[in-house]
Amino acid sequence: MTGADYFVPFRTKLRSMRSEPFGADPAGARMQRILSSPNFADGVFQNPLGARTRPSGSGLEFAKVYFQKEQRIRRAPAGPVPVHATTLADLAAPPATGLRLTWMGHSSVLAEIDGSRVLFDPVWGDRCSPFPFAGPKRLHPVPVPLAVLGPVDVVVISHDHYDHLDLPTIRALAGTDTVFAVPLGVGAHLERWGVAPDRLRELDWNETAEVNGISLTATPARHFCGRGLRNNQHTLWASWAVSGPEHRIYHSGDTGYFPGFRDIGAEHGPFDATMIQIGAYSEYWPDIHMTPAEGMRAHLDLQGGRPHGVMLPIHWGTFNLAPHAWAEPGEWTKDAAEEAEQAAAFPRPGEPFEPAGTLPVEPWWRAVSAPMADPKWRTTAPDAVPDGEPVARRDLDVAGER
Repeated sequence: MTGADYFVPFRTKLRSMRSEPFGADPAGARMQRILSSPNFADGVFQNPLGARTRPSGSGLEFAKVYFQKEQRIRRAPAGPVPVHATTLADLAAPPATGLRLTWMGHSSVLAEIDGSRVLFDPVWGDRCSPFPFAGPKRLHPVPVPLAVLGPVDVVVISHDHYDHLDLPTIRALAGTDTVFAVPLGVGAHLERWGVAPDRLRELDWNETAEVNGISLTATPARHFCGRGLRNNQHTLWASWAVSGPEHRIYHSGDTGYFPGFRDIGAEHGPFDATMIQIGAYSEYWPDIHMTPAEGMRAHLDLQGGRPHGVMLPIHWGTFNLAPHAWAEPGEWTKDAAEEAEQAAAFPRPGEPFEPAGTLPVEPWWRAVSAPMADPKWRTTAPDAVPDGEPVARRDLDVAGER
């Protein structure tokens, strides 16, 4: 250690020692933009509606639920997830209608819209974690290798959590010509990982970037941010409204339900398709992730309060991130869509579809799902026999007859 090193601030030393997967803190001109943002106050980015970002309730109670053997079994598929086998061949020809979506798993979606290719929240890594040996592990393989996916015009990132912003994936994409559209502050991570500043479109809420003839607008969401133990809330989270000459689509990122969906829809909709987070919900964090019922309500809000377009459920099936059963988001969303008379697509990972064409609607998850506890969303009142004695909880075998 030199004498000059001795006087380097301790925080600066800690920052320099932080490993690459944790990213980088905003600084300089980027930090000045953050400080002047209308969505930044009291030293942190603010939600459009107050939200508790830390789990509520007893940590011990949550641990008992989460680590109970029977519950762990239900939170994973009972067999191999049926990944679509011919993704690359299906993508070889352009979409006949001008809009095609391919769910790659979790929140990763390739959208081909009016001649452009937009890749949302690409996560090709094996774990959503800063460590290669720990953290939630992928429950199915990626449908296609990233290297053979083909050119992408723009990569859109919703926020900097590990299941949405993946270091190995960004490193691979940094070697291409793609543009990155990200929320304010997130560009600091990407620059550290090799993305040139001139390829970044770093946006605050309600700001728009134009890329290859399409408009990408960062819209509000109700969530939070951070990649380290010290979460300073200096990177923004966002949903995204994307429009081309002929089509409009929406990606929710991660969000709790809030009335602002109606405003987003009025400003940027209605949408031909929405990609809505419906998984990783829990009563322990109700403000920052939506249930399938809330996701359906958000979709309808975005469409002016009526069924319109196609809803694609995302943020489920790929990583085990919450106490609910693995298949529950799919089952609940299917029920919610039928009740609302809203068209919804349920593709296998890697299965392309065109919202204006034939939709994949088969509940493919049932063939590989462990039995779930009798779904509470199908029960309007507690089960009871005539004399008032409660009926024991039963399991729903989603692989059998409903």
